[in-house]
Amino acid sequence: HIHTKGDEAVELMLDALEGALALWPRCDHRHTLQHCQVIDHAQLRRAASQGLCLNMFANHLYYWGDIHRERTLGHERCQRLEPLATARRLGIPVAVHSDAPVTPLSPLFTAWCAVMRETASGRVLGKQERVSVREALEMITLGAAYTLRLDHLVGSLEIGKFADMTVLDQNPLDCPPGDLKDIGVLATVLGGRVHVAE
Repeated sequence: HIHTKGDEAVELMLDALEGALALWPRCDHRHTLQHCQVIDHAQLRRAASQGLCLNMFANHLYYWGDIHRERTLGHERCQRLEPLATARRLGIPVAVHSDAPVTPLSPLFTAWCAVMRETASGRVLGKQERVSVREALEMITLGAAYTLRLDHLVGSLEIGKFADMTVLDQNPLDCPPGDLKDIGVLATVLGGRVHVAE
């Protein structure tokens, strides 16, 4: 797992990993680039060809999107911040994260950021990079587990895996996508113990 916030950092790591994999080829290596806030499309294609995973900082869109649009990156570059839909189309395994404690730990809010791509002021950045609720839920569960090589234990409810789960007060697949962040947690099941939310 390699921290690659900017496109220059992404480029350096793509070059380094390309060289490493040429010398020591490994199937299913799951090298993962973290954050990838301004990764460009050419870099995404390289990541796909190298079999890399991406763990994008979806909360960045909400917390820093307005600042980037107005002061640092401009409107055009902000349309490709965290290009989740493009990564999915290229077949790249993708997870999303909050970078806690940088932003609050709230997986449903992180999924909402990936789906809605709204800034704190309500602007939408890169509508074409939105993902579906189902895709975002996969990114915070099985996608995250996959990048950590824990998908044989967690990330989905299957025979042979831990039965760790969250009980929500509504089905995220049935509610409007904009309501995803407001779904309440009724309880969690972790290690066989039920914890009821207060």
